Amino acid sequence: MTTYVVATFNRDKARELAALLAAPGRRLRFLDEFAGATAPEETGATLIENARIKALAAVAATGLPAIADDTGLEVDALDGAPGAHAARFAGPRATYADNVALLLERLRGVPPARRTARFRSVCVARFPDGSERVGGGVIEGRITDAPRGAHGFGYDPVFEIIELGRTLAELDASSKNARSHRALAIRALAARLEA
Repeated sequence: MTTYVVATFNRDKARELAALLAAPGRRLRFLDEFAGATAPEETGATLIENARIKALAAVAATGLPAIADDTGLEVDALDGAPGAHAARFAGPRATYADNVALLLERLRGVPPARRTARFRSVCVARFPDGSERVGGGVIEGRITDAPRGAHGFGYDPVFEIIELGRTLAELDASSKNARSHRALAIRALAARLEA
């Protein structure tokens, strides 16, 4: 049995990662179980840099292998913004609602055909010996004019999967976890962990 610490204090993300990472022979712990563990500043310019920062900090705080992810939202009409800065798009203390409101404001007047976007996730498993495994996942879609749906978190209410005609927030957890960017990244990582 290998124990991993999930390197996030975001409860929404921790719940989603726990569901995606559950597997025989794998035990998960969370950073809030470790006294003194803190969230590092995400100073990376890319998703992989930020995921590594989080994983390294978790290994240092716990002595356990750590799994961290970072996710970006790339909006074509905004030249790829907010990208790796999606969680802080509206500022360092921004809420989900603040980020969504700013995104919709920046896209005001942009027609649906030009609102294409993608979620990109990178997951890193870092081990105390310095080795690591990486997995990535991407899901294509577009940004809606207004939030729809009551599930998910972050930008999920405004990210529509075009072929479904539904936002990620309109999907239940199992449907989202079958196709999301984070699910794809975790699957890719899990394959490397098992190899």
